[in-house]
Amino acid sequence: MSLNLLHDVSSGKNVPHEITVVVEINKGSKNKYELDKETGLILLDRVMHTSQDYPFDYGFVPQSHWHDGDPLDVVLLTTYPLLPGILVHARPVGVIDMVDSGEGDAKILAVPLEDPRFKHVEDIDDVNPHILREIEHFFLTYKTIQNKVVTISSVRDAKSARDVIKEATDLYKKKTKGKTKIKKAGKKTAKRA
Repeated sequence: MSLNLLHDVSSGKNVPHEITVVVEINKGSKNKYELDKETGLILLDRVMHTSQDYPFDYGFVPQSHWHDGDPLDVVLLTTYPLLPGILVHARPVGVIDMVDSGEGDAKILAVPLEDPRFKHVEDIDDVNPHILREIEHFFLTYKTIQNKVVTISSVRDAKSARDVIKEATDLYKKKTKGKTKIKKAGKKTAKRA
């Protein structure tokens, strides 16, 4: 039996207020890992062309679908880098609206529920302004060496992030129409026949 990280892991126990994040890329990495939609595993998509490293952990919300055809992206603020494939219960605190190479994209900004250093972070205004500037700078510049343009149209609050998450999980349900069996993150399930 193979676990599909997109279809077999729940998007969270209290969506959209709390979400499960599957980590794809660890903070400090130059490797761009992505979910392989066919297998549900994490695949090395490419190595960054730039000298920049990811300044945050990066992943997606399982059982979500966004308008770019991928699961909903998450920028996860962590104290220490997390390995690809790790599940994190997180609180959404904002959303970054971007256009990447001409295609609209939303990135949820979230913090781990189980890190006391982020206990006070409930909304976008609670995030250190310099960290927000670093995130924006990363996205605005990480593809310039490839002559690709990324723009940020807005950075919005936690309520907006919850609205985006709700839309993404609804899009997933509409797209899959109940074709997959849901497992709860972190819970053991019976083997399939």
